[in-house]
Amino acid sequence: MSNKPSNKPWHRLPTPLALLKLIRFRETLRQKNLHDTSQIPDTEKLPHPTPDPEGRHLTTRTFDGSFNDLEHPEMGMLGTRFGRNVPLKDAYPDLQNIMTPNPRVISRILMTRDQFIPATSLNLLAASWIQFQNHDWFAHHSHPSKKFEIPLEQDDPWPEEHRPMTVAHTAEDETRLPGDTSAPPTYISRSTHWWDGSQIYGHDLGTADKLRSHVDGKLTIGDDGLLPFDEATGLDQTGFNENWWFGLATLHNLFVREHNTLCDELKRRYSNWSDDDLYHHARLINAALMAKIHTVEWTPGILSHPALQIAMNANWYGILGQQVKQLFGRIGDGEMLSGIIGSPTDHHTAPYYLTEEFVSVYRLHPLIPDEFDIYSVDNGKLLMQQDFFQASGKRTRAMMEKISLSDLLYSQGVVHPGAITLHNYPRFLQQLVKDDGEVFDLAAIDILRDRERGVPRYNRFRELIGRGRVNSFEEITSNPVWAKEMRQVYNNDIDSVDLMVGMFAEDLPEGFGFSDTAFRVFILMASRRLKSDRFFTKDYRAEIYTQFGLDWIDQNTMLTVLQRHFPQLKPAHFGVRNAFAPWRPVGV
Repeated sequence: MSNKPSNKPWHRLPTPLALLKLIRFRETLRQKNLHDTSQIPDTEKLPHPTPDPEGRHLTTRTFDGSFNDLEHPEMGMLGTRFGRNVPLKDAYPDLQNIMTPNPRVISRILMTRDQFIPATSLNLLAASWIQFQNHDWFAHHSHPSKKFEIPLEQDDPWPEEHRPMTVAHTAEDETRLPGDTSAPPTYISRSTHWWDGSQIYGHDLGTADKLRSHVDGKLTIGDDGLLPFDEATGLDQTGFNENWWFGLATLHNLFVREHNTLCDELKRRYSNWSDDDLYHHARLINAALMAKIHTVEWTPGILSHPALQIAMNANWYGILGQQVKQLFGRIGDGEMLSGIIGSPTDHHTAPYYLTEEFVSVYRLHPLIPDEFDIYSVDNGKLLMQQDFFQASGKRTRAMMEKISLSDLLYSQGVVHPGAITLHNYPRFLQQLVKDDGEVFDLAAIDILRDRERGVPRYNRFRELIGRGRVNSFEEITSNPVWAKEMRQVYNNDIDSVDLMVGMFAEDLPEGFGFSDTAFRVFILMASRRLKSDRFFTKDYRAEIYTQFGLDWIDQNTMLTVLQRHFPQLKPAHFGVRNAFAPWRPVGV
């Protein structure tokens, strides 16, 4: 019997061996791929939070993310720097080659959707969900005046009235010492780094107050069942409403309703609680429920591999599973048996911040179709067809006043999103018309942002996360047409392939909705967002959440949330185990 190690990739190993590989990957990544930018010298402009005089920061989430770590209260808060998953010496942007190859040429030749390629294991709700979550996690500031100009080829059909094609720089980190080149450029997050539901609640006290009814802890929702409308912007009022469309609007509405239901349930049990008590407890529970849904439902939905099904459930409940944890509580302090949730907090080798590379691997725009079919949940009848422009921005509200929320949710449940591959980027995003009149090619911007922010190109990135380099375009993809196109666009230079291009071109592990390269960062950061957050670790306990709150999180799923607020969806869920998998069509 041979003692040679298996050369099979991890995802082709038997499930127990695949799980062992994933555990080893994560431990190695925790040691080698967490790099701190917070210690780069600053001008004392980084935030220095002060504790709440009444001590509320000890038991509730602050809006700006401060005091999650009580010893380092600034960690992960609004206005702090993004971290890195690559060594800082590898994070300097190559400004001389920032337009090489031309991002617009990459968009046109490698990204353009010739024909919609569906991701048949998923429904469109999975696409809405990840944008909904991204808006909680990260957002950069744009520079008010500095712009890149992306060159246009002679045959480029870009409209004359929108030339030249310009893109704002990412705003510089003004906390840095002037002229400091001892470390690569850093960038400030305009959201908190924590998984705290800020897209619904806001990340400052002023926004949060505007969204509250100030009665029984509830958020404001109209008699028509819709969120408050802002006449000035033409959009729903919520914590974060940029890049607005009906998919986002339905999820914001759903989890505002969930918050208010939680307030009702808490008031029934704790009748003497104040408006603030009810609000802050419901917010904690709602944010944790969203994190659980993402961990044990959305992720196994888009990464449908047996080892991943076990691993993601184990992140939350441990390898012994939900029932054992519910019956016996935590067994030991480790992550393995009883999961990250409720275990001791650990930042591993660097203070906790979300990273530029994590932003990069979550560029999943091909999930979005260019057109939408809207169906009736009552009989399956086609109600309308809309292109993305008609269903987005200031036009969203009119659509939601015309079509019921249950029909809009049902329509997302029964159609597929796009597959995350080359040649499947939404055409409308390649000429995106914003409500303020700005027009740009988002695919070209995605490429440019990685280069601008010093995200290594594909081959170097693979090397830095332990996957090893490739030596040919055929090693990236088995599709000979794609290999040929990349070779031409990148002038036969394998090392200049951009990270997003390489990830979209890769052959996927069976059941995966995105690349193994992206997945390596995900292994690291998905568990880190839980393990570093005291409200998911040492303070995930009844004294903070209430026992009712912990039970609510345990007992609910995306399906139960949908059915609680829109019971007419139940027939479409018959036989459906994961809300992000295709639903059962009704009627016609």
